Amino acid sequence: MAWAFFRTNENYRGVKAHVLYDVELAAPIDASLTAASASEKTELRKKLKAGRLYVIDAGYAQYKLFADIIDVGRSFVCRIRDDAVREVIEERSIRDKVLEAGIKRDQVVRLGDWKPRKDLEHPVRVIEFQRPRTREDEEPERMVLATDRLDLDAELIALAYRYRWSVELFFRWFKCVLGCRNLISHSENGVTIQVYMGIIASLLISVWTVRKPNKVLLEMIAFYFMGMADEEELEAAIRRQQKHPRKSR
Repeated sequence: MAWAFFRTNENYRGVKAHVLYDVELAAPIDASLTAASASEKTELRKKLKAGRLYVIDAGYAQYKLFADIIDVGRSFVCRIRDDAVREVIEERSIRDKVLEAGIKRDQVVRLGDWKPRKDLEHPVRVIEFQRPRTREDEEPERMVLATDRLDLDAELIALAYRYRWSVELFFRWFKCVLGCRNLISHSENGVTIQVYMGIIASLLISVWTVRKPNKVLLEMIAFYFMGMADEEELEAAIRRQQKHPRKSR
């Protein structure tokens, strides 16, 4: 794909999908497609809307982006580097209940040295928390989050960041279960159409089945459209998944 060169080596070619995923709706609400070399921060700036809390990973940790989000009346929670330079304005006390939630530090700070502060003059909040271990042999991981929300409890900020994983689960569903791993077209318009059609199909299936279907149910839906299963069989499969929602994860 000549339009999707990545880096200077012609062997690196790729497409990047920029997706806004609404945790409350459990659905994508906006998406765009670019070559893999395109800036994720630039694409996010195009999609900013008022009244939202953007939960973003370390790849978006740019002070100018933080300032842009604040200036237009939005909020953010973003992972930053553990060694990010910061001037402490206030050290907030941590209650026992908050300590149990893994919160280790809660500060109001100014991020960066004198030069970056030209990009981010607003004081922000930095929260350090320790992510729970998923396995006994796993080392606990400490994360540092920056946010402009001074009003929310620290454990809610950490919880908001944990919900960021839901977009990763969506991409797994989109590529592995829905079957959008392979491209049927290599033109820019063709790839864009395929991605949009995949997202539309995902939304329609979720509306139809009330929840995200698993691979077995998706196969039954495909059999129905191919005429290999009737409506009664499809409805029975949907009812089985609604009765056992854990199996759809």
